[in-house]
Amino acid sequence: MADTVLYEVSDGLATITLNRPEAMNALNVAAKVALREAARAAADDTGVRAVLLTAAGDRAFCVGQDLKEHIGLLAEGSERVMSTVKEHYNPIVRALTEAAKPVVAAVNGVAAGAGFGFALAADYRVVADTASFNTSFAGVALTADSGVSWTLPRVVGPGRATDLLLFPRNIPAQEAYELGIANRVVPAAELRAEAEKLARKLASGPTVAYAALKEAVAFGFSHSLSETLEKEDELQTRAGASEDHTIAVSAFVKKETPRYSGR
Repeated sequence: MADTVLYEVSDGLATITLNRPEAMNALNVAAKVALREAARAAADDTGVRAVLLTAAGDRAFCVGQDLKEHIGLLAEGSERVMSTVKEHYNPIVRALTEAAKPVVAAVNGVAAGAGFGFALAADYRVVADTASFNTSFAGVALTADSGVSWTLPRVVGPGRATDLLLFPRNIPAQEAYELGIANRVVPAAELRAEAEKLARKLASGPTVAYAALKEAVAFGFSHSLSETLEKEDELQTRAGASEDHTIAVSAFVKKETPRYSGR
């Protein structure tokens, strides 16, 4: 993959690192293609049991679209200008949200526009105390993309989401925690270690159960109680038939720490 995005797998953990710190990890075409392929690789690899999405540098997680490249494409009248949502952003968000494994985002700095969207697509966000979030879209006369119109209302509620989209502003880490955008805020110097520790814990956990939990939460948010109860039955049957469930029950009875297989 291009060096605009780094990809590494170690002990069941796939680490995806946005790697354009000199441009605040802005998304040019090369970075978007590389991130799409990395996200798909992590989702499809059965040997990967958790994903850590992070970024190089200490200023930005990702400020969204590379506007310098974007304005050049606008000037050319290129048809590629707005096709990026369909070609890049949508597949990236789908890969992260639909992955049958937990995804952790380590947000080290500003997460704006699509960068905010990719952080929201993760299941858990560990955020540096110096980081911030910004929807940004309306500030450049655009609507939401990268899944933000779906994820943000589910995290903060429709009213707050509308406010943050209509009136873009920087949301500091502590406020992000209070809104539910950040699951955990840590000192910036400790971010990578804390996020990796959490991600590795998930990578050694009951992967089938985690996948079912992701599916259950997404399903339950937009379905009736009756439909959700049926889905819980389906997912619990799947989890109950997993090797990890047998391991967990056996370890509980023996008063041992379970060592999960991820199957």
